[in-house]
Amino acid sequence: MPTLRTFALTLLTTPTLEARLIAPPRGLPDDAPGPPLRLAEPARPANLMPVHVRRSRVPALSAWGNPALRVRILHALANHELQAVELYAWALLAFPDAPSELRADLLSVLIDEQRHTRMYVARVEAHGRAFGDFPVTDYFWAKAPSITTPLQFLCAMALTWENANLDHTTETAAAARAGGDEASAAVIDKVHADEVRHVAIGWKWLARLKPDGMTMWDAWQANVAWPLRPALARGRRFHAEGRVAAGMDPAFIAALEAADNDLDVRGEGLEALRSRRGSGDDAVSTS
Repeated sequence: MPTLRTFALTLLTTPTLEARLIAPPRGLPDDAPGPPLRLAEPARPANLMPVHVRRSRVPALSAWGNPALRVRILHALANHELQAVELYAWALLAFPDAPSELRADLLSVLIDEQRHTRMYVARVEAHGRAFGDFPVTDYFWAKAPSITTPLQFLCAMALTWENANLDHTTETAAAARAGGDEASAAVIDKVHADEVRHVAIGWKWLARLKPDGMTMWDAWQANVAWPLRPALARGRRFHAEGRVAAGMDPAFIAALEAADNDLDVRGEGLEALRSRRGSGDDAVSTS
């Protein structure tokens, strides 16, 4: 009988898109999660092997009205969701000793990410292209080696990237509607609603696992490593409503809204930040 471990391992080591998107059976046992396993990368089909960020530039949202450019944005969104599927599976293998409730939460988010990937792939196909027709990056995977605890994982995935996606999805849905693409906008709205829940899960576990006496803001920053920082946990336009819905406290929301989009709040100068941006390390993605 399959277990949660074998499900996650099969998902990551089978080099097909279909294997990534098969939902797990209900009631997968998790009583033998095995030793920690930190896979360096997932097995992927040739057309979804990552390339350097410079080879996979994505058009600006202002291009949404052009279907030939819009499909490239949708393709990038599908890849962001695919990486999220993979990384939640990675976390199930990397942290077998995490609390059972936390592991159940990870699985529930993974299932959401599978659905998001399928929806975006369908939108790509509705534009006459296939997922894998354009280059993809491994931006999120590149950060995995620095993640060594379940809390660090949630601070990166839920409270940085998915937190930022509360803004990105809001702006992207608006761009889709402005470009006359209501079908894609409806998909993005569904992703946004799920992101609220994912951020709420990260917030719940940050509160439970942080040291007593440490603020949520300080605990979050203590559990992310460069290039992750407040600037990557928000969009260029900040929308507080999603954070409120996720249960974040007013002090955290206010600090995030006040965070400078262009400067590293930990004190690195703008010149150093620009240098890292030039290397591709600082790409802000919609995941």
